[in-house]
Amino acid sequence: MNRSGAEGRPLGVEIAAALADRGVEVVFGIPGVHNQEIYRGLDTAGLRHVLARHEQGVGFMADGYARATGRPGVACVISGPGLCNLMTPLGQSWSDSVAVLAISSCLPNGGPSDHRLHEMRDQRGAAAAVTAWSEEARDAEHAYALLDRAFTGFAERRPRPVHLQLPIPLLEAGAPPPPPPVQPTPPRAPDPGLVRRAARILGEARRPLLILGGGAAGAATEARALVARLGAASFVSIAGRGVIAPGDPLHYGSFLARPGSAREIGRADAVLIVGCALSETDLWREAPGFDPAARVIRLDLDPAILAADRRSELRLAGDATAGLAALHEALGPGAPIAEWQPDRVDAARRRWFAEIDAERPGLLPVIDALRAALPCEAMVFSDMTQLAYAAVEAWPAPAPGLWHHPSGFGTLGYALPAAIGAAVGRPDLPVVALAGDYGLQYTIPELGTAVELGLPLPIVVWDNGQLGEIEASMRAAQIAPNAVHQRNPDFCALAHAWGALSEAPESLDEIGPALERAFRADGPTLIRLTPDLF
Repeated sequence: MNRSGAEGRPLGVEIAAALADRGVEVVFGIPGVHNQEIYRGLDTAGLRHVLARHEQGVGFMADGYARATGRPGVACVISGPGLCNLMTPLGQSWSDSVAVLAISSCLPNGGPSDHRLHEMRDQRGAAAAVTAWSEEARDAEHAYALLDRAFTGFAERRPRPVHLQLPIPLLEAGAPPPPPPVQPTPPRAPDPGLVRRAARILGEARRPLLILGGGAAGAATEARALVARLGAASFVSIAGRGVIAPGDPLHYGSFLARPGSAREIGRADAVLIVGCALSETDLWREAPGFDPAARVIRLDLDPAILAADRRSELRLAGDATAGLAALHEALGPGAPIAEWQPDRVDAARRRWFAEIDAERPGLLPVIDALRAALPCEAMVFSDMTQLAYAAVEAWPAPAPGLWHHPSGFGTLGYALPAAIGAAVGRPDLPVVALAGDYGLQYTIPELGTAVELGLPLPIVVWDNGQLGEIEASMRAAQIAPNAVHQRNPDFCALAHAWGALSEAPESLDEIGPALERAFRADGPTLIRLTPDLF
């Protein structure tokens, strides 16, 4: 029932209009009686809605959409269990710095606990644990202000998910139209004086080194120009893959987590860290390996990362693109004086490839076959699976933003729905999901969403019938492997049940043609790979 009253249309309708005014084109969600007022206005606002099968799928789709398009992903869910189901994806978006706006309904506050439908003790507080902020709108004006807070924050600061909850009576009540959107302030460049000091340190170094993370993903042109000007060696994190061209002879690649990388980092006399937290999931050790005498500089948009850094001599607060360009300009023309040796960099990379091959026998040829078959512009969304663990090190990305892996929160079930969100946002680019047999089962109902949308999405499944990484970890800890082998469904038959296609290559040579057919299909194709390939 429309309860708009004298003020105008219901707030739910106006929220949809406000989203459209702020550049939103797609909303991922599941409607329910508690959030249906938002759905009243979606068509009127010209917003496309993608119906997921589970709120976890909603969140991962919004995450994948945001990563693929560079625009915020919007997730719309009901109160209580809807928001709870969304919290795992929000945790992933938080750890990987992804701009997702979660909008949920909520029960009106102030009443006694009386076991109402979808009741929670503290819904806003629960979402605050995995978001930059979680707020409840008091009235329509406050709701619009919170939307502007979200969208300006995505543009001005390190992107992180946020949660806006709207009381059901407020959604149903009449509301004034939303005001025009607040325009964000462009991210600033670092302090010019600090830039000049940093440029002097880097320019005088004999072995300058750059470590680049996901925060530098939009600054590939500037990063590549700077390493060329300095003759610098470089590492990238998993999120920073592609920032430096794979063919650069002084690029170590995404091998930061290899223990031997500490020895190579320790050779540098000046280190510039850009947009990288150097967290546990970047390094898998306590420290990066700086020489005690090395001069360390940090460039980051996040003041919390800079404030926590006690090792760096200089901490430059600002945007990576503007900061790297300013450093290059401050250096001026000149020939590099660095002493890095391409042969040593190449030897280190070869050692690390050999380590991967020893740790996960047979996977490198599978990775090579997949890589050879994919278009260079393809976006890959991977899950927590051994095939992906090897690939994020061994598969060089030609450009940033082409491989997305749930590194930080480390959730299972990410790949399929995130790839769907990416394919919705970028229908002009090929998109691939790469999942393990166990992780795929977390969100496999979203295969139905991909079928409904008619997405030509290859879903590559590594089916070894076990939790291989956990079994290896148990053995290394001298624990008898327990609960690491599961019975899998017939994945190909399951794909057919949803109306999808399937492929089951029996040799490495059959992987490429299977992928080519999948990209030409008028719907998703599940491609099952097994250890029988080698």
